[in-house]
Amino acid sequence: MKNVLVLCTGNSCRSVMAEALINHLGAGSCNAFSAGSKPAGYVHPKSIETLKRHGIEAGSPRSKSWDEFEGQSFDLVITVCDAAASEACPVFLGSHKKLHWPTPDPATATGSEEEINAAFDEAYNKLKARIESELL
Repeated sequence: MKNVLVLCTGNSCRSVMAEALINHLGAGSCNAFSAGSKPAGYVHPKSIETLKRHGIEAGSPRSKSWDEFEGQSFDLVITVCDAAASEACPVFLGSHKKLHWPTPDPATATGSEEEINAAFDEAYNKLKARIESELL
């Protein structure tokens, strides 16, 4: 079983969705966790709503610091922050394979309910495609 840590800055959207997707799609072969360098302190409700809309059970995720995983061993550490210069993307040190999957932050989406849902769906679909092609 691969232990996977998904990192993002706030741990409220992208990393939470990636954690749930990896645990769902990789059931029996992957055990995923998520964390942030500067946790938002909440999980964005649209993250959970998006997962449910796509038939993925998220459980009861919470926004947490990567400090909670200090000293733990992971086979793979994935960062999902955008490459935008204004966003600090965390780096997790240790002996593991590192991947960077830049994913737009849907939490910054504005507009109608439909436009915001589309931003969350876009992030979900990008993460799902990467998980299926590079992890499973």
